[in-house]
Amino acid sequence: MQLSLRAKLFLTLLCVSLVTVVVTQGFVRWSFQRGLEALAAERREQRLAAIAERLVERHRRDGGWERLAADKRLWVRTLLGAPLVRHGPHWAELDADGDAAHRRPLGRRGPPPWAQQPLREHAADLLGEPGGWPPRRVLARIEAGAPPRALELRLMLLDADGALVYGREDLLDAAERRPLRDGAETIGTLALLPGPSITELADLRFRERQSLALWLIGLGVALLAALLAFPLSKRLTRPVAAFQHAMRRLAAGDYAARVAVAGTDELGRLGRDLNDLAAALARTEQARRQWAADIAHELRTPLALLRADLEAMQDGVRPLDRAALDALHADSLRLGRLIDDLYELSMTDLGALSYRKAQVDLHELLEDALDAFRGAFADAGIELRLTIPDAGADTDWTLHADAQRLTQLFRNLLRNSLAYTDRGGALVVTLSRQGAWLCMDFDDSAPGVPAADLPRLFERLYRVDASRSRATGGAGLGLAIARNIAAAHGGEISAAASPLGGLHVHLALPRGAEDAAGNARAGYNSGHQGPSNDTGGGR
Repeated sequence: MQLSLRAKLFLTLLCVSLVTVVVTQGFVRWSFQRGLEALAAERREQRLAAIAERLVERHRRDGGWERLAADKRLWVRTLLGAPLVRHGPHWAELDADGDAAHRRPLGRRGPPPWAQQPLREHAADLLGEPGGWPPRRVLARIEAGAPPRALELRLMLLDADGALVYGREDLLDAAERRPLRDGAETIGTLALLPGPSITELADLRFRERQSLALWLIGLGVALLAALLAFPLSKRLTRPVAAFQHAMRRLAAGDYAARVAVAGTDELGRLGRDLNDLAAALARTEQARRQWAADIAHELRTPLALLRADLEAMQDGVRPLDRAALDALHADSLRLGRLIDDLYELSMTDLGALSYRKAQVDLHELLEDALDAFRGAFADAGIELRLTIPDAGADTDWTLHADAQRLTQLFRNLLRNSLAYTDRGGALVVTLSRQGAWLCMDFDDSAPGVPAADLPRLFERLYRVDASRSRATGGAGLGLAIARNIAAAHGGEISAAASPLGGLHVHLALPRGAEDAAGNARAGYNSGHQGPSNDTGGGR
């Protein structure tokens, strides 16, 4: 069964709460047991100290252990301090000699709770049954590994020489021994057999009640956690449901879908990222529609001219001679170049152009491109000049690149300046090094480009001349192709206003091996050769 995110979150919160309750229960029970054992140990020490004090007092009064050893009832009375016997419905206190003739009614209060159980279980052993110490039934429990909880039933007495007064020799090895001192004199030893750490019945009942209370509290906390986890899981998954709805709208083509963003946590950042994605998709869709419209416009114009010339010749308005055929051929060549440019741009966008990179000399490559255009610039009355500010005999201009594609990039930039620079102007190309980058700056003279159009110069089919007249340049694809070629080499290209009054194009290429983007592009369709003809600029 497939669980929803809300169910998973609810179960997660519930499991965390239950684990927390169980762990807390364990620590509380452990702490409570330790505290109760410490309290029982403190009480045991107090009782042992009281018994030791009574034994020392008995030894001082009798002048030795002889009377105590001969009277088991006196031994028991000394251990219990103020022993009580049953007299009808009442309890009575024995007199100083151990007789029950003097009794003081105590009503129904009876002995303290911790003393009732051992007195009832072992009344005959303690007060009348002959035999050694511990009593027979107590001894049987000790031998069976279940010593009594009553502290007094696990005590044995030795004299100053280590001889037993009350006890058994075979039990001494496991006993804890405490010396009895009357002043500085050691008069005997009190031996305590091992037994339960908690001896008093009241403590045992208190532990049972507390254990039950702790389990009830844990169950209540678990139920409270379940009640809180249910609405909390719903609240936490509500934004996810909104994200899911927005994603479905985006998948259906509704790029206006947005989600409400609140907070700065992970869900808030996810909401902002989703809105950014929707905006990017909307821009991409708008660019796709604009791209289709621009291509249709670019193709419609030469086709319309070509069709008009053909229809004029068919109607006899224009003679079908050599000049007319040359004009038709020129129109078909321009149309072919436009289609080739569009194809090449699509290939650079997809990374499908072949890039055969090797170590090339950028200075020589740039010089060859400039030499190829010097005649055209001279005919147009535009000065073409190359400057190298930091040139030297040992300057290394080599980089890892595709010479053919870089030549295509340089020619696109040169053709752009040639098409849009006024006669009498100049184009200054500057080659320099900046750390691990080789940089080229193309600065031409007027006319310039409005500042609002500079960020869009490298967009496909974008031209500052909105009329897209063939007399003023190409289709606006040259700079877009140049940007793709620069990116394929891991480089950067940007445009700004030139100090000469025209356009400044900055191109930076890394000297090292190709970056990840270049590797990816070079790996596609390595046998394919894209079109080699140069394109016009996009100004």
